[in-house]
Amino acid sequence: MSSKEKPTLGGTRIKTRKRNIAAPLDPAAFSDAVVQIYLDSAGGDLDLVAKSLELSDLNFSRYGDTFFEVVFTGGRTQPGTTKPDEGERHPYSIIDCEPKREAILPSVIYIQKILRRRPFLIKNLENVTRRFLQSLELFEENERKKLAIFTALAFSQKLSGLPPETVFQPLLKDNLVGKGLVLTFVTDFFKEYLVDNSLDDLIAILKRGKMEDSLLEFFPSGKRSPEGFSEHFTKEGLTSLVEYNEKKIFEVKLKEMKSALTTQIAEETEISEVIETVKQRIKDAKLPDIEVVRILWDVLMDAVQWSGKNQQQNANSALRQVKTWAELLKAFCTNRKLELELMYKVQMQCYEDAKLMKLFLEIIRSLYDQEVLAENTILHWFRKGTNPKGRQTFVKALEPFVKWLEEAEEEE
Repeated sequence: MSSKEKPTLGGTRIKTRKRNIAAPLDPAAFSDAVVQIYLDSAGGDLDLVAKSLELSDLNFSRYGDTFFEVVFTGGRTQPGTTKPDEGERHPYSIIDCEPKREAILPSVIYIQKILRRRPFLIKNLENVTRRFLQSLELFEENERKKLAIFTALAFSQKLSGLPPETVFQPLLKDNLVGKGLVLTFVTDFFKEYLVDNSLDDLIAILKRGKMEDSLLEFFPSGKRSPEGFSEHFTKEGLTSLVEYNEKKIFEVKLKEMKSALTTQIAEETEISEVIETVKQRIKDAKLPDIEVVRILWDVLMDAVQWSGKNQQQNANSALRQVKTWAELLKAFCTNRKLELELMYKVQMQCYEDAKLMKLFLEIIRSLYDQEVLAENTILHWFRKGTNPKGRQTFVKALEPFVKWLEEAEEEE
């Protein structure tokens, strides 16, 4: 071998590194194969379809989204839209059903069977559902209704793969809400879901979807008010939902009032200013007088600095609070019914709080001395009070005071 020739390795094979070459994606072929199974079934028998899919060697793990496109629309959809793509289609999809529960329920049960055998498809169902809900405007009105019915039945049947946030959060797109599409969708959803489930079940779903306190967000901005909410759902026959929402609004207003009062009591605001605050809250929130009396007593007692087991100090603190804020209580205990409600509040607190059990007489006497409670109110509670909790104990404690009131009344 001359010096210019390159050396060679005679008889030696040079090995090349093997590479994993992935087969190219072919969703069209997968879709056509699934569609053919539908077409080969006896008139769209979904049980037969499910069995045929189980026996097939189709790659569901790779084409899960495509599979649910076929289930929902009868074939593949174009990327980013709900429009049909090229390829075979079948007429047994959810979108092709009648917009009735009896027509759509078999598809829900069918999907349930598929997910039990292939739980990895749960994520694909979530993906496709979210995509379709975000594209509601691309569906026809009756198709949106079918999606709403399907979604409600899916929750009723506890279908895996549809967490509430997957349904409700994608709906909150400004353009969908503004066109009223979301309100129509959730109305159909609520009506269908409540056929088989209670309002408490619906509220539980809304809580999980983080929408329990945000139901007005489903409304277009021009209708986004408590009055608009009540008008719409009353018209749709969902009075239980209207009552629930009104109760929630009422609870929020009570909480806001209690918070404002707590701050003013803690800061020892002038009583006249506190009274004006309460009056304005009553006017703005249309709060019942009885609720106002209950809140006032709760706030005043919550602000007391209790001293553990020292009964005398507790008594002094409670009586000092009553004397300090008597004018506030007096301003809103304006008739016997409201005075009686205040007595019931005192009764319940003394019954439920061990450190106050022996203070009932002293508190009632103090409220009488400060002219918050009238003599007739105390006598009525003593003779005809209806709340049984601790009543015997408190009646016995009040006997000497009542006897004094009766004797004073006879002398007059």
